[in-house]
Amino acid sequence: MFDFLKRGAAAPAAVKASATGPVIAYGTAGRVAWGPRDTASLTRAGFQGNPVGFRAVKLIAEAAAALPLVLQDAERRYDVHPLLSLMARPNPAQGRAELFETLYGQLLLSGNAYIEAVGDGGLPLELHILRSDRMRLVPGTDGWPVAYEYSVDGRRARFPAGEAAAPICHIKSFHPQDDHYGLSPMQAAATALDVHNAASRWSKALLDNAARPSGAIVYQGGEGQLSPEQYDRLVSEMEAHHQGARNAGRPMLLEGGLDWKPMGFSPSDMEFQKTKEAAAREVALAFGVPPMLLGIPGEATYANYAEAHRAFYRLTVLPLVAKVTAALAHWLTGFTGEAVVLKPDLDQVPALAAERDAQWRRVAAAGFLTDAEKRRLLGLPEMPQEDDA
Repeated sequence: MFDFLKRGAAAPAAVKASATGPVIAYGTAGRVAWGPRDTASLTRAGFQGNPVGFRAVKLIAEAAAALPLVLQDAERRYDVHPLLSLMARPNPAQGRAELFETLYGQLLLSGNAYIEAVGDGGLPLELHILRSDRMRLVPGTDGWPVAYEYSVDGRRARFPAGEAAAPICHIKSFHPQDDHYGLSPMQAAATALDVHNAASRWSKALLDNAARPSGAIVYQGGEGQLSPEQYDRLVSEMEAHHQGARNAGRPMLLEGGLDWKPMGFSPSDMEFQKTKEAAAREVALAFGVPPMLLGIPGEATYANYAEAHRAFYRLTVLPLVAKVTAALAHWLTGFTGEAVVLKPDLDQVPALAAERDAQWRRVAAAGFLTDAEKRRLLGLPEMPQEDDA
Protein backbone atom coordinates (compact mmCIF):
# COMPACT_ATOMS: atom_id res chain seq x y z
CA MET A 1 0.00 0.00 0.00
CA PHE A 2 1.23 3.50 -0.88
CA ASP A 3 4.16 1.98 -2.79
CA PHE A 4 4.48 5.11 -4.84
CA LEU A 5 5.75 6.94 -1.74
CA LYS A 6 8.60 4.51 -1.14
CA ARG A 7 12.08 5.43 -2.18
CA GLY A 8 13.60 3.55 -5.04
CA ALA A 9 10.24 2.76 -6.64
CA ALA A 10 10.46 2.13 -10.36
CA ALA A 11 9.59 5.08 -12.54
CA PRO A 12 6.25 4.68 -14.29
CA ALA A 13 6.36 3.81 -17.95
CA ALA A 14 5.94 6.71 -20.34
CA VAL A 15 2.39 6.95 -21.64
CA LYS A 16 0.67 9.31 -24.01
CA ALA A 17 -1.72 11.74 -22.36
CA SER A 18 -4.30 14.14 -23.70
CA ALA A 19 -3.21 17.77 -23.79
CA THR A 20 -6.65 18.80 -22.52
CA GLY A 21 -6.65 16.43 -19.56
CA PRO A 22 -5.00 18.84 -17.09
CA VAL A 23 -7.33 21.61 -18.23
CA ILE A 24 -10.41 19.45 -17.67
CA ALA A 25 -9.17 18.29 -14.27
CA TYR A 26 -8.43 21.86 -13.23
CA GLY A 27 -11.80 23.12 -14.37
CA THR A 28 -13.76 20.51 -12.42
CA ALA A 29 -11.77 20.59 -9.20
CA GLY A 30 -13.16 22.12 -6.04
CA ARG A 31 -16.84 22.10 -7.01
CA VAL A 32 -19.66 21.36 -4.59
CA ALA A 33 -20.59 17.67 -4.64
CA TRP A 34 -24.23 17.28 -5.68
CA GLY A 35 -26.13 14.20 -6.77
CA PRO A 36 -25.35 12.58 -10.14
CA ARG A 37 -26.78 14.39 -13.15
CA ASP A 38 -27.12 11.51 -15.61
CA THR A 39 -30.61 10.55 -16.77
CA ALA A 40 -30.86 7.30 -14.81
CA SER A 41 -29.73 8.87 -11.51
CA LEU A 42 -31.98 11.91 -11.94
CA THR A 43 -34.95 9.68 -12.69
CA ARG A 44 -34.36 7.64 -9.54
CA ALA A 45 -33.80 10.68 -7.30
CA GLY A 46 -36.21 13.15 -8.87
CA PHE A 47 -39.08 10.96 -10.06
CA GLN A 48 -39.01 7.63 -8.28
CA GLY A 49 -37.70 9.12 -5.02
CA ASN A 50 -39.31 12.55 -4.85
CA PRO A 51 -43.09 13.14 -4.58
CA VAL A 52 -42.98 16.65 -6.04
CA GLY A 53 -41.04 15.61 -9.14
CA PHE A 54 -43.18 12.49 -9.52
CA ARG A 55 -46.43 14.41 -9.34
CA ALA A 56 -45.24 17.20 -11.65
CA VAL A 57 -44.21 14.74 -14.37
CA LYS A 58 -47.38 12.67 -13.98
CA LEU A 59 -49.60 15.75 -14.01
CA ILE A 60 -48.11 17.09 -17.24
CA ALA A 61 -47.82 13.72 -19.00
CA GLU A 62 -51.34 12.58 -18.15
CA ALA A 63 -52.91 15.94 -19.03
CA ALA A 64 -51.03 16.11 -22.34
CA ALA A 65 -51.83 12.50 -23.24
CA ALA A 66 -55.53 13.01 -22.53
CA LEU A 67 -55.90 15.93 -24.96
CA PRO A 68 -58.03 14.99 -27.98
CA LEU A 69 -56.22 15.31 -31.31
CA VAL A 70 -57.52 16.31 -34.74
CA LEU A 71 -56.10 15.43 -38.14
CA GLN A 72 -56.75 17.78 -41.02
CA ASP A 73 -55.38 19.13 -44.25
CA ALA A 74 -56.09 22.35 -46.12
CA GLU A 75 -59.53 21.15 -47.20
CA ARG A 76 -61.11 19.10 -44.44
CA ARG A 77 -60.87 17.58 -41.01
CA TYR A 78 -60.73 13.78 -40.96
CA ASP A 79 -62.93 11.60 -38.80
CA VAL A 80 -61.57 8.39 -40.31
CA HIS A 81 -57.97 8.08 -41.49
CA PRO A 82 -55.19 5.44 -41.31
CA LEU A 83 -53.10 7.82 -39.18
CA LEU A 84 -55.95 8.16 -36.69
CA SER A 85 -56.29 4.38 -36.55
CA LEU A 86 -52.56 4.07 -35.91
CA MET A 87 -52.80 6.66 -33.12
CA ALA A 88 -55.77 4.87 -31.54
CA ARG A 89 -53.85 1.59 -31.26
CA PRO A 90 -50.13 2.20 -31.89
CA ASN A 91 -49.03 -1.27 -30.73
CA PRO A 92 -50.62 -4.37 -29.16
CA ALA A 93 -49.54 -3.39 -25.64
CA GLN A 94 -50.55 0.30 -25.62
CA GLY A 95 -53.39 2.55 -26.58
CA ARG A 96 -53.11 6.21 -27.56
CA ALA A 97 -53.14 7.53 -23.99
CA GLU A 98 -50.50 5.04 -22.78
CA LEU A 99 -48.20 5.72 -25.72
CA PHE A 100 -48.38 9.49 -25.37
CA GLU A 101 -48.01 9.40 -21.58
CA THR A 102 -44.80 7.41 -22.03
CA LEU A 103 -43.64 9.78 -24.76
CA TYR A 104 -44.22 12.91 -22.68
CA GLY A 105 -42.74 11.27 -19.60
CA GLN A 106 -39.50 10.46 -21.43
CA LEU A 107 -39.32 14.01 -22.77
CA LEU A 108 -39.82 15.53 -19.32
CA LEU A 109 -37.37 13.21 -17.55
CA SER A 110 -34.52 13.26 -20.08
CA GLY A 111 -35.26 16.05 -22.55
CA ASN A 112 -35.39 13.44 -25.35
CA ALA A 113 -38.07 11.12 -26.72
CA TYR A 114 -37.55 8.41 -29.34
CA ILE A 115 -40.34 6.76 -31.34
CA GLU A 116 -39.70 3.64 -33.41
CA ALA A 117 -41.76 2.88 -36.51
CA VAL A 118 -42.30 -0.81 -37.27
CA GLY A 119 -43.33 -1.86 -40.76
CA ASP A 120 -42.12 -3.01 -44.17
CA GLY A 121 -43.10 0.09 -46.13
CA GLY A 122 -45.71 2.80 -46.29
CA LEU A 123 -47.49 3.79 -43.10
CA PRO A 124 -45.98 2.06 -40.02
CA LEU A 125 -47.89 -0.86 -38.60
CA GLU A 126 -46.81 -0.11 -35.01
CA LEU A 127 -45.24 2.68 -32.97
CA HIS A 128 -43.05 2.07 -29.91
CA ILE A 129 -41.46 4.49 -27.41
CA LEU A 130 -37.81 3.69 -26.71
CA ARG A 131 -36.07 4.53 -23.44
CA SER A 132 -33.92 7.61 -23.86
CA ASP A 133 -31.24 6.43 -21.41
CA ARG A 134 -30.53 3.47 -23.70
CA MET A 135 -30.31 5.48 -26.92
CA ARG A 136 -27.14 7.00 -28.34
CA LEU A 137 -26.96 9.31 -31.32
CA VAL A 138 -24.18 8.64 -33.84
CA PRO A 139 -23.05 11.85 -35.60
CA GLY A 140 -21.50 11.85 -39.06
CA THR A 141 -18.49 13.73 -40.32
CA ASP A 142 -20.65 16.78 -40.96
CA GLY A 143 -22.07 16.72 -37.41
CA TRP A 144 -25.57 15.61 -38.43
CA PRO A 145 -26.95 12.30 -37.10
CA VAL A 146 -26.33 9.31 -39.33
CA ALA A 147 -27.69 6.63 -37.00
CA TYR A 148 -29.16 5.84 -33.59
CA GLU A 149 -27.89 2.98 -31.43
CA TYR A 150 -30.15 1.35 -28.84
CA SER A 151 -28.31 -0.77 -26.26
CA VAL A 152 -29.79 -3.30 -23.83
CA ASP A 153 -27.63 -5.72 -21.80
CA GLY A 154 -24.72 -5.53 -24.20
CA ARG A 155 -26.85 -6.00 -27.32
CA ARG A 156 -27.23 -3.16 -29.81
CA ALA A 157 -29.73 -2.27 -32.47
CA ARG A 158 -28.73 0.33 -35.06
CA PHE A 159 -31.25 2.53 -36.86
CA PRO A 160 -30.28 4.73 -39.82
CA ALA A 161 -31.05 8.45 -39.60
CA GLY A 162 -31.38 11.30 -42.07
CA GLU A 163 -33.67 9.48 -44.49
CA ALA A 164 -37.07 10.70 -45.67
CA ALA A 165 -38.85 7.92 -43.77
CA ALA A 166 -36.41 7.22 -40.94
CA PRO A 167 -37.40 4.46 -38.49
CA ILE A 168 -36.66 6.71 -35.49
CA CYS A 169 -38.32 10.02 -34.66
CA HIS A 170 -36.22 12.01 -32.19
CA ILE A 171 -38.07 14.77 -30.34
CA LYS A 172 -35.92 16.88 -28.03
CA SER A 173 -36.23 19.91 -25.80
CA PHE A 174 -34.18 23.03 -26.35
CA HIS A 175 -30.61 22.79 -25.06
CA PRO A 176 -28.37 25.84 -25.51
CA GLN A 177 -25.11 23.90 -25.19
CA ASP A 178 -25.79 20.55 -26.85
CA ASP A 179 -26.23 19.97 -30.57
CA HIS A 180 -27.79 16.52 -30.34
CA TYR A 181 -29.60 16.08 -27.04
CA GLY A 182 -32.26 18.08 -25.22
CA LEU A 183 -32.29 19.64 -21.74
CA SER A 184 -34.94 18.27 -19.40
CA PRO A 185 -36.76 20.12 -16.61
CA MET A 186 -35.38 17.44 -14.30
CA GLN A 187 -31.85 18.67 -14.99
CA ALA A 188 -32.81 22.29 -14.34
CA ALA A 189 -34.51 21.27 -11.07
CA ALA A 190 -31.68 18.93 -9.96
CA THR A 191 -30.33 21.26 -7.27
CA ALA A 192 -33.79 21.90 -5.80
CA LEU A 193 -34.46 18.15 -5.86
CA ASP A 194 -31.25 17.51 -3.92
CA VAL A 195 -32.27 20.08 -1.31
CA HIS A 196 -35.80 18.68 -1.05
CA ASN A 197 -34.56 15.10 -0.69
CA ALA A 198 -31.98 16.17 1.93
CA ALA A 199 -34.70 17.95 3.92
CA SER A 200 -36.86 14.81 3.74
CA ARG A 201 -33.98 12.73 5.08
CA TRP A 202 -33.53 15.25 7.91
CA SER A 203 -37.21 14.91 8.82
CA LYS A 204 -36.90 11.14 8.75
CA ALA A 205 -33.92 11.35 11.10
CA LEU A 206 -35.98 13.38 13.54
CA LEU A 207 -38.72 10.74 13.44
CA ASP A 208 -36.16 8.05 14.11
CA ASN A 209 -35.21 10.01 17.23
CA ALA A 210 -38.74 10.10 18.67
CA ALA A 211 -39.72 13.04 16.47
CA ARG A 212 -37.94 15.55 18.68
CA PRO A 213 -34.43 16.96 18.88
CA SER A 214 -31.98 15.11 21.06
CA GLY A 215 -31.01 16.28 24.51
CA ALA A 216 -27.99 15.75 26.73
CA ILE A 217 -27.40 13.33 29.59
CA VAL A 218 -25.22 15.04 32.18
CA TYR A 219 -23.23 12.94 34.65
CA GLN A 220 -22.76 14.74 37.94
CA GLY A 221 -21.20 12.03 40.04
CA GLY A 222 -17.57 11.30 40.91
CA GLU A 223 -15.15 13.13 38.66
CA GLY A 224 -17.81 13.88 36.07
CA GLN A 225 -16.71 11.06 33.79
CA LEU A 226 -18.28 7.62 33.21
CA SER A 227 -16.21 4.49 33.14
CA PRO A 228 -16.03 2.65 29.79
CA GLU A 229 -18.40 -0.05 31.07
CA GLN A 230 -20.94 2.54 32.29
CA TYR A 231 -20.73 4.43 29.02
CA ASP A 232 -21.30 1.32 26.87
CA ARG A 233 -24.24 0.26 29.03
CA LEU A 234 -25.83 3.73 28.83
CA VAL A 235 -25.50 3.88 25.02
CA SER A 236 -26.97 0.40 24.54
CA GLU A 237 -29.94 1.18 26.81
CA MET A 238 -30.62 4.45 24.96
CA GLU A 239 -30.56 2.72 21.58
CA ALA A 240 -32.74 -0.17 22.75
CA HIS A 241 -35.38 1.66 24.82
CA HIS A 242 -35.48 5.34 23.87
CA GLN A 243 -34.83 5.74 20.14
CA GLY A 244 -37.26 5.43 17.24
CA ALA A 245 -40.93 6.26 16.81
CA ARG A 246 -41.88 3.03 18.63
CA ASN A 247 -40.42 4.44 21.87
CA ALA A 248 -41.83 7.95 21.54
CA GLY A 249 -42.89 9.33 24.93
CA ARG A 250 -41.41 6.43 26.89
CA PRO A 251 -40.19 7.60 30.33
CA MET A 252 -36.48 7.49 31.00
CA LEU A 253 -35.12 6.00 34.20
CA LEU A 254 -31.79 7.56 35.16
CA GLU A 255 -29.59 6.18 37.88
CA GLY A 256 -27.67 8.21 40.41
CA GLY A 257 -25.54 11.01 39.05
CA LEU A 258 -27.31 11.20 35.65
CA ASP A 259 -29.56 14.10 34.65
CA TRP A 260 -31.47 14.69 31.38
CA LYS A 261 -31.25 18.16 29.83
CA PRO A 262 -33.71 18.48 26.90
CA MET A 263 -32.76 20.75 24.02
CA GLY A 264 -35.29 22.70 21.98
CA PHE A 265 -35.29 23.14 18.22
CA SER A 266 -32.56 25.46 17.03
CA PRO A 267 -33.43 28.20 14.53
CA SER A 268 -31.75 26.14 11.80
CA ASP A 269 -34.00 23.17 12.65
CA MET A 270 -37.08 25.35 12.44
CA GLU A 271 -36.03 26.63 8.98
CA PHE A 272 -35.81 23.15 7.46
CA GLN A 273 -39.53 22.97 6.69
CA LYS A 274 -39.44 26.36 4.99
CA THR A 275 -36.39 25.29 3.02
CA LYS A 276 -38.20 22.15 1.92
CA GLU A 277 -41.25 24.12 0.77
CA ALA A 278 -39.07 26.59 -1.12
CA ALA A 279 -37.29 23.70 -2.88
CA ALA A 280 -40.66 22.17 -3.78
CA ARG A 281 -41.77 25.46 -5.37
CA GLU A 282 -38.55 25.58 -7.41
CA VAL A 283 -39.17 22.05 -8.69
CA ALA A 284 -42.72 23.00 -9.68
CA LEU A 285 -41.39 26.16 -11.35
CA ALA A 286 -38.90 24.17 -13.45
CA PHE A 287 -41.67 21.92 -14.76
CA GLY A 288 -44.14 24.76 -15.30
CA VAL A 289 -46.74 23.46 -12.83
CA PRO A 290 -48.44 26.02 -10.56
CA PRO A 291 -47.51 25.02 -6.98
CA MET A 292 -51.17 25.36 -6.04
CA LEU A 293 -51.96 22.30 -8.19
CA LEU A 294 -49.35 20.27 -6.28
CA GLY A 295 -50.64 21.27 -2.86
CA ILE A 296 -47.52 23.26 -1.99
CA PRO A 297 -48.31 25.90 0.69
CA GLY A 298 -47.36 29.55 0.48
CA GLU A 299 -48.33 30.06 -3.16
CA ALA A 300 -50.65 32.98 -3.96
CA THR A 301 -49.79 33.75 -7.58
CA TYR A 302 -53.24 32.74 -8.84
CA ALA A 303 -56.53 33.89 -7.36
CA ASN A 304 -58.11 30.44 -7.36
CA TYR A 305 -57.63 26.85 -8.45
CA ALA A 306 -59.48 27.32 -11.75
CA GLU A 307 -57.18 30.17 -12.76
CA ALA A 308 -54.10 28.10 -11.91
CA HIS A 309 -55.53 25.16 -13.85
CA ARG A 310 -56.14 27.33 -16.92
CA ALA A 311 -52.61 28.77 -16.75
CA PHE A 312 -51.21 25.25 -16.45
CA TYR A 313 -52.85 24.21 -19.70
CA ARG A 314 -52.15 27.45 -21.55
CA LEU A 315 -48.49 27.84 -20.55
CA THR A 316 -47.28 24.25 -20.11
CA VAL A 317 -49.48 21.52 -21.56
CA LEU A 318 -50.55 23.09 -24.88
CA PRO A 319 -47.07 24.25 -26.00
CA LEU A 320 -45.69 20.78 -25.23
CA VAL A 321 -48.48 18.99 -27.10
CA ALA A 322 -48.28 21.35 -30.08
CA LYS A 323 -44.54 20.74 -30.41
CA VAL A 324 -44.77 16.96 -30.11
CA THR A 325 -47.75 16.50 -32.44
CA ALA A 326 -46.20 18.75 -35.10
CA ALA A 327 -42.96 16.73 -35.05
CA LEU A 328 -44.89 13.45 -35.05
CA ALA A 329 -47.09 14.47 -37.98
CA HIS A 330 -44.10 15.66 -40.01
CA TRP A 331 -42.32 12.34 -39.39
CA LEU A 332 -45.34 10.17 -40.24
CA THR A 333 -46.18 12.07 -43.42
CA GLY A 334 -42.72 11.09 -44.66
CA PHE A 335 -44.12 7.54 -44.93
CA THR A 336 -47.40 8.50 -46.63
CA GLY A 337 -46.57 11.64 -48.59
CA GLU A 338 -49.77 13.36 -47.40
CA ALA A 339 -49.75 16.98 -46.28
CA VAL A 340 -51.74 16.61 -43.07
CA VAL A 341 -51.55 18.34 -39.71
CA LEU A 342 -51.95 16.69 -36.31
CA LYS A 343 -52.77 19.06 -33.46
CA PRO A 344 -54.73 19.26 -30.18
CA ASP A 345 -58.43 20.02 -30.39
CA LEU A 346 -58.76 23.14 -28.25
CA ASP A 347 -62.56 23.04 -28.45
CA GLN A 348 -62.59 19.92 -26.24
CA VAL A 349 -60.29 21.15 -23.45
CA PRO A 350 -62.52 21.87 -20.42
CA ALA A 351 -59.95 24.13 -18.77
CA LEU A 352 -60.01 26.46 -21.80
CA ALA A 353 -63.77 26.41 -22.37
CA ALA A 354 -64.27 30.01 -21.19
CA GLU A 355 -61.47 31.36 -23.40
CA ARG A 356 -62.66 29.37 -26.39
CA ASP A 357 -66.26 30.55 -25.99
CA ALA A 358 -65.11 34.16 -25.86
CA GLN A 359 -63.00 33.68 -29.01
CA TRP A 360 -65.89 32.11 -30.91
CA ARG A 361 -68.20 34.99 -29.93
CA ARG A 362 -65.66 37.63 -31.03
CA VAL A 363 -65.00 35.95 -34.37
CA ALA A 364 -68.70 35.29 -35.04
CA ALA A 365 -69.54 38.96 -34.32
CA ALA A 366 -66.89 40.26 -36.73
CA GLY A 367 -69.13 41.15 -39.66
CA PHE A 368 -66.25 42.43 -41.78
CA LEU A 369 -64.78 38.90 -42.02
CA THR A 370 -65.88 36.29 -44.51
CA ASP A 371 -66.83 32.79 -43.41
CA ALA A 372 -63.55 31.45 -44.81
CA GLU A 373 -61.54 34.00 -42.84
CA LYS A 374 -63.46 33.17 -39.65
CA ARG A 375 -62.74 29.46 -40.10
CA ARG A 376 -59.04 30.14 -40.56
CA LEU A 377 -58.95 32.25 -37.38
CA LEU A 378 -60.55 29.39 -35.46
CA GLY A 379 -58.09 26.84 -36.87
CA LEU A 380 -60.68 25.08 -39.02
CA PRO A 381 -60.14 23.86 -42.60
CA GLU A 382 -61.81 25.50 -45.55
CA MET A 383 -65.53 24.96 -46.03
CA PRO A 384 -66.01 21.96 -48.35
CA GLN A 385 -67.40 22.92 -51.75
CA GLU A 386 -70.91 21.64 -52.40
CA ASP A 387 -71.59 20.09 -55.77
CA ASP A 388 -74.17 21.93 -57.84
CA ALA A 389 -77.15 19.74 -58.50
